[in-house]
Amino acid sequence: MTNDKRSSNAGSSVVRKCLLLGSMAAFATATLYFAGVFNGDTVTAQRFVDLQQGDEPHLGFRRAHAKGMCVSGRFESTGALASYSTAAIFNEGDTEFLGRFSIAGNNPTAPDLKAPVRSFAFVVNSATTQEWRVAMNTPPVMAVATPDAFFQQLQALSPDPITKQRDPEKIKAFFKAHPESKAFNEWKAGYVPTNSFATERYHSINAFYLHNAHSEKQAVRFEAVPDDNYKELVELDQTSADALQQQLAEQLKNQPVKFDLMFTLAHSSDDENNPTIPWPTTRKTINAGTLVITDWRPQDEGKCGAQNFDPLVLPAGMSATADPILRARGAAYAQSYRRRATETLLDGQSTNQ
Repeated sequence: MTNDKRSSNAGSSVVRKCLLLGSMAAFATATLYFAGVFNGDTVTAQRFVDLQQGDEPHLGFRRAHAKGMCVSGRFESTGALASYSTAAIFNEGDTEFLGRFSIAGNNPTAPDLKAPVRSFAFVVNSATTQEWRVAMNTPPVMAVATPDAFFQQLQALSPDPITKQRDPEKIKAFFKAHPESKAFNEWKAGYVPTNSFATERYHSINAFYLHNAHSEKQAVRFEAVPDDNYKELVELDQTSADALQQQLAEQLKNQPVKFDLMFTLAHSSDDENNPTIPWPTTRKTINAGTLVITDWRPQDEGKCGAQNFDPLVLPAGMSATADPILRARGAAYAQSYRRRATETLLDGQSTNQ
């Protein structure tokens, strides 16, 4: 090959990369704009992600929930939500889904059992007009109700840059200044992590609207409730940094892992826009169907690595409430996705999250 040809090919490669980066930047900017983060507020998605990633970000990985594993299977819809929503996924029948279990934090090598929060995300009807993306966590409520307060919470919980330790007094002062965190703190005080990703309860935390064929809407929250009717729960290796991942992988060799997707219907007296307030347990619940997990892959090999589980990606028949925390989540997800995608492209890394 001549030097001219090499130069031409190299130049074309650079141009292609620049065009791709430009497209990603434009997409991310548009996402953030329409999510309302360029509206003059002091807290932006960029500042959120800067704080989450810390001083030494792990390039190519998610800025939050960096460590996880891919899972896949099917959603067996009962059809019980079809009268509440026109979304195709709620019609009776089966739909394939792609998911990810993860732990909180920005470190992709963190010990599984040290994380305070576990998460379950999935996407149904991927890359269609009926796509539904879900991101759920073990806490049933948020500690605070606004992005500004959540940013302050993250600041209070951040370790000192020199000592690398959290300041208990700073944390105490934050929660004292935010009495709305009462329900969250009560949950935290009583929460006992289970010995498996498969036996946790995962919550939508934020509320969403279902829309039926008559244009009527119903506010809902939902949770993934584990089916614990296992022949035998594989023992957890307490000494392994990857204890939860290893346990689930072994569990799936024996039988599928299942979760019932339970929807709670809000009463007119419930505030669907405030994620700090739990709804009464007397509210009507509907079993929308069962998530049946049949396979898993390491996140650097599975398809979930490249997926952005933005909870604002909803099918027709569902919509977001005005909850400001929910609205901010989409912008932060987009910012994190843009960073790791750019890093992977420029560095030629195969690591994905």
